[in-house]
Amino acid sequence: MSGPVLAWSRLRPTPALQVSAAAVLLAFGVGALLIAALGVPVGDAVAAFADGAWGSSYALAASINRALVLMLVGLGFILAERANLTNVGGEGQIAVGGITATALALWPPVAQLPWGLAFIVPMLGACAAGAFWGGIAGVLRVKMGTNEVIATLLLSFIAIWMVYGSVQSEHLLRRPMTSSATLPESLEIPVATQLPLLTGDAGTPLHVGLLIGVVLAVAVALLLNRTVTGLQLRATGLNPRAARRAGMPIGRLAIGALCAAGAFGGLAGTFMLQGEQYTLKAGFSSGYGFDGLVVGLLARGSATGVVAGSLLFGFLRSGGINMEMVAQVPTALVVVIQGLIIVMLAGAAIGIQRMEARRK
Repeated sequence: MSGPVLAWSRLRPTPALQVSAAAVLLAFGVGALLIAALGVPVGDAVAAFADGAWGSSYALAASINRALVLMLVGLGFILAERANLTNVGGEGQIAVGGITATALALWPPVAQLPWGLAFIVPMLGACAAGAFWGGIAGVLRVKMGTNEVIATLLLSFIAIWMVYGSVQSEHLLRRPMTSSATLPESLEIPVATQLPLLTGDAGTPLHVGLLIGVVLAVAVALLLNRTVTGLQLRATGLNPRAARRAGMPIGRLAIGALCAAGAFGGLAGTFMLQGEQYTLKAGFSSGYGFDGLVVGLLARGSATGVVAGSLLFGFLRSGGINMEMVAQVPTALVVVIQGLIIVMLAGAAIGIQRMEARRK
């Protein structure tokens, strides 16, 4: 085989990637037809989408920040999935992470900490809160046999109402009411506790969470594919009885996997709070936990798939928001387009599995 041909064979996208890309393009094509059916000029809608997703340095940075949150939830999902556990509690873990980060950031001594600890301490607190929230479901699963899907989902509802209660009560996190128009939200966290910007320019709000996220994505990939712990998680997920007979601590592995998933969710919450919004308010998580769950499902256990899926949905969120505001595309249609992408990618995953089965 000649050199150029060999090089192309190495660089050529895999069939799985080709099928997934085709599915996404088909979903966008159907979405364009729906936009046209509503009487909205497709060109205007596409231009608004592109402008909102990557049309400026601010839009590009905001899209990446959104993708980062989805990536963290997705990474937590595939960690638990490797042990055959389904963590659907990303929304709740984001919520408790946001509450904890806000409380710590607004505690006066924290803002005075040196050497960057002012923003690190709330981050670590949010991770611990998320790990605790995920660990509750893990303990219920191991000790009482409670299905983790039910446990994590119900814990999410509790956490969402905890956010609501926290910003409604002046004894908790609500800002002091100076008039009847004072919004039910927390005070803005001090500048020292906010995540430092990589560029130092608020016009490009890309924060240090990006570096942390990249490191964590690599770490998860190595953990799942190159370590004994990853092998034990896989064995526990495939056959817990055999894993127990082999001396593996399947109970601790299950609890640890859900704790890790919760920690990732808590970190996602503090990235939203410390890196973008700076105040805690009801509904601050905006469904990111459920979108991150979809990213994890579509990734099929791959950290690389999580990164790719989170970028897709992060840019889709930003572009969809701008498309709604500028091109007057209804919110419902934006959600429909997101659903089309999910359905198309899920169908592509089935096709990929059949292709792989035929090769075997």
